[in-house]
Order: sequence, then structure tokens, then C-alpha cells
Amino acid sequence: MLAVGRCSAKCYAAIRMRRMFVALLLFPSISIPQEKADSLDRLAAEFWTWRAIYRPFTFDDIPRMERAAGVRDWSEAAVAGQRVELSKFESRWSAMRPNDWPIAEKVDYRLIGSAIARVRWELDINPRWRRDPTFYIEQTVGALQEELMPPPPFHPARWREIVMRAENIPSILVQAEVNLKAVRPFADLAVAALSDIDARMKLVDDGLVPLAGGEDRARLHAAITKARQALVEYREWLKRNLSSMRPEFALGDKAYGFFLHRVALLPYTPEQLLQMARQDFDRVLAMESYEHQRDLGTPELKMATSSEQEIARMARDEAAVRRYLVQHEILTVPPDLPHWTLRLAPNYVEAFDGFGELDDFTGPARLDQDGTRWIQPPSGDLPYFSKAYANDTRTTGVHEGVPGHFLQLSLAWRNPDTIRRQYYDSGANEGIGFYAEEMMLQTGLYDDSPRTREIIYNFARLRALRVEADVKLALGEFSIAQAADYLARTVPMDRKTAESEAADFSTAPGLAIAYEIGKLQIERMLAQRLLQLGDKFKLRDFHDYVWSNGNVPLALQRWELLGLEDDVKKADELAK
Repeated sequence: MLAVGRCSAKCYAAIRMRRMFVALLLFPSISIPQEKADSLDRLAAEFWTWRAIYRPFTFDDIPRMERAAGVRDWSEAAVAGQRVELSKFESRWSAMRPNDWPIAEKVDYRLIGSAIARVRWELDINPRWRRDPTFYIEQTVGALQEELMPPPPFHPARWREIVMRAENIPSILVQAEVNLKAVRPFADLAVAALSDIDARMKLVDDGLVPLAGGEDRARLHAAITKARQALVEYREWLKRNLSSMRPEFALGDKAYGFFLHRVALLPYTPEQLLQMARQDFDRVLAMESYEHQRDLGTPELKMATSSEQEIARMARDEAAVRRYLVQHEILTVPPDLPHWTLRLAPNYVEAFDGFGELDDFTGPARLDQDGTRWIQPPSGDLPYFSKAYANDTRTTGVHEGVPGHFLQLSLAWRNPDTIRRQYYDSGANEGIGFYAEEMMLQTGLYDDSPRTREIIYNFARLRALRVEADVKLALGEFSIAQAADYLARTVPMDRKTAESEAADFSTAPGLAIAYEIGKLQIERMLAQRLLQLGDKFKLRDFHDYVWSNGNVPLALQRWELLGLEDDVKKADELAK
């Protein structure tokens, strides 16, 4: 973990000086009230340190963070303790008076407010720990997966953490059975997810234990054996109690609005989100149809014939994309930036396929390491995304690697503002990833591959449809099966991927809107910046700002870059 809290007076002074320099560079006529910066820095440092201990694990690959080591506790007493500490953070944040602060400082203040609101969302507004059995799969299977995503080597501290997370699984599942007042649709998802968990955990045991040495080997084998048994017992406990669970799972408008307006800081109602996505969906379908006509008679893409070939293609394509970004003055790529790579998944990684994305984007303490996506051997039986990636690795590299998540996160983790380095929000991150796909298409990256352009347009069709699935699931207008049917039919996509998407969106409301709505926010911000600067506008400068601040909600980025606070005020009005 990269500790930001508890630093020395010299450390705090250095932080304050860096932030003063950035603010004075952007706003030379404004002075920073020193005591307010001190207070905000202190609150942020202590909050991030606390958050690294208590943040729930998730199968979403973006919010993975460098966490404090140690056993996780989801007992009611532990949750009550989190509430006490959260109330203190809320009070400290609310007591601040940022009215006369410069915009950069106000943005950081609102950023911390969003992060604090997310904890309230997790504990009380959408209390998955109380209502959603899949939450505890994330706290057990997901916790172990997260630690296994970085490639070897396994140093002693990492082995200790892997063993600890495996040993922690039975106690967390005991707490789950005490805590849960589960809803039936989420329990059904959990039972399905654990249908072959014994075989999956055996793969982890067979593949991972031989890599450990000495005492770690015996302890890890024992821990995984007990975890296997505990996960099977949890599945069977859920099965026995399905008939007594209530069927309603929708959050409703009020709770969903809390996420939209207090956490994501979106200035839109659910109805507006649907309208925005539908308009872009119609545009994308028109573009896709034009592309199809343009490509009549064009040969289909040739899928990689082996994982080795796919890995080699990724290395070639990633280097070419980096050159393309620099030569066309699209985005700055630091020459010392590590690379986005593919690796064939060993069995202990393959065991987690279907639970979450098999990615490692590194982190603030591992900025010198390559990012990794673990892959299966290419075949015609691969699901929707994996098949596209095997046909043209640029389709994964642009979104997940360069210029997408890996590059964006690497740059954001280098941001001189420590508050912004620590913040995690899939809204901005996934918005940038999706924006990068169409931006690279329109700037000419795929001019050499017509069929790849069709894939990108089809991806865009899915991103727009996700908004409708997310909103209607949250408001109770879709069942999970209806959402899966809708995606499978309208994208179209394979049934397994559609069911997985619908399940993810139902248990994590607000995640699926991030791609489309984030992209639209970036496009709007670009247009307004272009109008502001006219001939002085440079696309590379705009992208450098967005990528470096890519962990920050886009309403806040727009406020700082353009000086326009209207989106933030609108979100506040909707939150009342």
C-alpha cells in the first residue's frame, strides 16, 4: 500500500507546496488559504488510509486498490464501527467552508465528499452486505482473485497475504449467514456463480500450492481446502433458504438518485440518462450500417491461431498504438511507461474466469511494472469480448491498455495531487475507456482494418444499451432475465455474456451507465473547450488533462478545466 496518511510535517509541507504550485499555475491571481489546504489534506490522508483497510472487494477491475494487509471482518459489530468512523469523516467534511477556495481546491473538496458518500452508499443506501449474497463471493473469492492477478514472482509478503485471504474465507461466510436478509434474485445469482466452485478452487490449489515453498505450501493447501468446503456450504445454505427470500431487488428512484447525484456527481435524472443513451444508440446504429455497406466484400478478420500468436500481436500492436498517439499528437505517452501485455492464464488464474476481469493494471506502488491481461487460447467458442480481442488485439488494447485503462491509470497515479491519485470511480475511468475506442476509430487507427471498425461500432451499441439495462434494473422495470434477453437480442451477443452483464448490473447499480454517460460527458467537455480556445485548442493538451485527472468525476474535471460549475450545481439540486 502507498501510505498517504500519517506522514511527517516535512511530507505535508511538500504536498501543500505541490498543490499550491498547481493552483497558482492555473489561477495566478488567487492565493490559497493555507489553513484550509492543511485541513483538507489531513482529512483526505486519514480517509484514504482508513479506506484502504475497509473498502469492500469487488469484481470490477477498475476500483482495485492497494489495500492494507490483514483479516477482513464483516460482522455487525465491525460494520457498526465503520459507521462510527464514517460519521466522523462526514462531520469533518461538512464543517469545512470552501467558498473562498480556488477552484482546484474546491474540486478536491468535492472529490473527498464523493468518496465519503460512496461509503454511505455501500453501508446504508445500497447495503449489499445485508441483502446481496454475491457480495460475500466478492469478499472471499474476489479478495483471493485480486491478490493473484499480478504475475509472479510471489515474494514472502505476497504469499502471506494470499494465505491470509484464503484463511479468511470461512469466517466471512459465517458472518454472511448472520448478516444476510437476502433477496431471491441475488441469491439465485450466487448459487449459480458457485455451482462449480469446488472444481475451481481445486484448480487454484493444484496450480498455486506447488509454487509456494516450505511452511507456506502446507498452510496454503490447508487454507484452500477449508475455503473450498466453506464456499460449498455457503452455496447449499443459500439453496435451503431460497423459498423464504423476498423477490424484490430494485433499489428505487431515491436510492439510485443518491448514487447518481452524491457519489457519481451526475447532473442528470434517470429519464435524461435514458434519453442520452438512446440518442447515441441511434447514431451508432446508423454509423454501423454505413460501415457495413462500406465493407461489402471485405474479408473477415483472421483470428490468432494460438495464444503465442495473440500475445505477439498484442506486443506489436501496443507499440504501434503508442507511436500513433505521439505522431498524431493525440496524447502524451511517457517514454518510460511500461507496457500493456497479454499472458496465457495458468490454471490458478483460469479458475477465476467469469468472476471478474482477469486484469492487472498495477498500482501506485508498482508503476514500473507492465500491465497484464490473462487470456484463454483463441477459439471460435470464446465469448463476445474475448473473440473480438483474439481477432484484433487492438480492440482490447485501446480500451484496457493503451490509451485506455492502463495508460490512464498510470498517468493518474502520477498526478502531483495526492487526493486525486487515491480516488477511484469507475464512472470517469470507464467513460475514458469507451471514449478512447471511438476516438481512436475516428482518428484513423483502424483505417487498415474495416472489420475491426465494425467491432468498435458494435461495442458502442452495447455501451449505449447498458444504460437502459442499468436504469431499468435499478428502478424495477427490468428483471435480470429481461435485461439479459434484451442485451442478447439487441447487441446481439452470446447468451452467457449477456447473462453475466445483467447479473453484474443488477448487483452494482450505477456501474453500467459509466461507459456511455462518461463518454458523452467527455465529448461535451471537448466541444466546449474547443469553442473556448478556438485556434489555440490542442487535442493533445485536452487529453493530457483528462487522462491525468481520469480518476476524477467528469463534472469536477469540467468545472476546473472550463470554469463551469453548472453541472456540479445541478447534481446538488437533484440530490436535495
